[in-house]
Amino acid sequence: MRTLLILFFLPIIACGQVEMTEAKMNDLKLNTEIKTGASQFDRYLPLLENKNVGIVANHTSIIGEAHLVDELLGKGVSIHAVYAPEHGFRGDAANGEKVENGKDPSTGLTIYSLYGKTKKPTKSMLEGVDVMIFDMQDVGARFYTYLSTMHYVMEASAESDIPVIVLDRPNPNGFYVDGPVLEEGYESFVGMHPIPIVHGMTLGELARMINGEGWLANGIQCELTVVSCSHYRKSDLYELPVAPSPNLQSMEAVYLYPSLCFFEPTIISIGRGTEQPFEIYGHPDHKFGSLAFTPESMPGKSLHPKHEGETCYGQNLKEFGSFYFQANKQLYFGWFMAMYESFDVGGEFYTSPKFFDKLAGTGSLRQMISEGASESEIRASWKPGLEAFMEQRKPYLLYAGY
Repeated sequence: MRTLLILFFLPIIACGQVEMTEAKMNDLKLNTEIKTGASQFDRYLPLLENKNVGIVANHTSIIGEAHLVDELLGKGVSIHAVYAPEHGFRGDAANGEKVENGKDPSTGLTIYSLYGKTKKPTKSMLEGVDVMIFDMQDVGARFYTYLSTMHYVMEASAESDIPVIVLDRPNPNGFYVDGPVLEEGYESFVGMHPIPIVHGMTLGELARMINGEGWLANGIQCELTVVSCSHYRKSDLYELPVAPSPNLQSMEAVYLYPSLCFFEPTIISIGRGTEQPFEIYGHPDHKFGSLAFTPESMPGKSLHPKHEGETCYGQNLKEFGSFYFQANKQLYFGWFMAMYESFDVGGEFYTSPKFFDKLAGTGSLRQMISEGASESEIRASWKPGLEAFMEQRKPYLLYAGY
């Protein structure tokens, strides 16, 4: 009964928090004056003169309404090749879908895939490159794979003596730090570094940390330049100009993503295969809310999503996502624990326990849940790691505010 109350009355609880939320959100203001690293040409164009440039980019690599690649070509920069992450150069590949090598139709540039069989650029891919640019919009969660792509690009570039320029962009979830710190033995492409799930850092700051902490293979360091954002503080709210990936189509989804991603290796749908991925959740077997939705394959977004063709019943969390995380500055774990209590019979809740542990970065989270630990007890277990991380990251920060 307690589980059902949590699930059914969550919207009522949320409404009761609105007044408190507004008071707590006074320190978070939308900032429209931010300039990304990419838009500050005077700070990095001199570094590209008479150089063959490699660019790690995707559809988020924009300046206003123009793509960085098009802007640089228009300024006479010699671009040798483009290196594409998960979802591809133009952002039209579904989650987990292999990205192929090829040619960009609009520019004729060679595109090398860094998502599929090859995640780290090979020596041959880097032949002829004098300097590498990295410019993509992250969302501030450890398991978002653009961070892992940056790691491998830095590593490969260092091994080939190629300097790396990171054009920094704000972290839309940069106003808080939360979750377990990844433990040794749980490294994967969805978590390569001993940092929390929500780390509160930009990719430029993380590049500095990767270098400074010796996290590249054999402790190698790359020659790194970070072109920082101007007029940005971590306490700023930043509206992303384009969706960072096909299944994060709104700012509410971006805020909900670090919390809802825990459902990925479970029987619960989080809206993949609908028009509201990472804004809703549900399951076919129980009516946990008034929302009904049916996941379907959607080319470029989700192929064969969980519960494809089945009607799921659950809740729309978009309103919750619009205020909870700014107000409370922490992950929300209530949905997960409530669903686990309702569904876990004989271990049926997890579709891949090992993948859940990879997302969490630890095996202790799943264990504590199975032992009936409370959310406060789980949070207490994170505290020592978070405190140590906050100290460890200080030398690498570029922005004030959190």
